[in-house]
Order: sequence, then structure tokens, then C-alpha cells
Amino acid sequence: MPAKPPEGAGRRKAAPKEGVKEAAKESVKASAKPCPICGKPASAASRPFCSERCRDVDLNRWLSNSYAIPAAKDDDEDAE
Repeated sequence: MPAKPPEGAGRRKAAPKEGVKEAAKESVKASAKPCPICGKPASAASRPFCSERCRDVDLNRWLSNSYAIPAAKDDDEDAE
């Protein structure tokens, strides 16, 4: 008995139309935000950062508890 080809084998995907492809690129460029650490344009490989260095700087800030949500101490925590 011959082997069964994998599902979807031999099917070709239709190429996107050029106008659609260009519109998608423009929307990505318009919504691209700068790196939150240094302000340079973000790279696709390290998004939302511009480089692995900025990604590591951000991770270090999280791990060293540099990022914190400010909160006021409430004296009425145990009072009823």
C-alpha cells in the first residue's frame, strides 16, 4: 500500500497582492514604538527593544526590583 502524503502537501498558498502587502508595511511603520530603554527604533528580532542589550537591561531592572508600583501605606488595614 503506498504511503499517504502529509495533509496539505502539494497545496500552494496564493501570493498576497502588492497593494495589501504595502499597506501592511505602512501600518507596521506607523505603529512602531521606540525602544523603552534608549529611544532608538525597535528591531523585529528584539521587539519592543532595539537590541539584546536593551532587553537585558530591562530584565535586570525587573529582577533587581527597580520597577515598582508606587503605593501609599494604609493605616486602616487591620482596623474594622
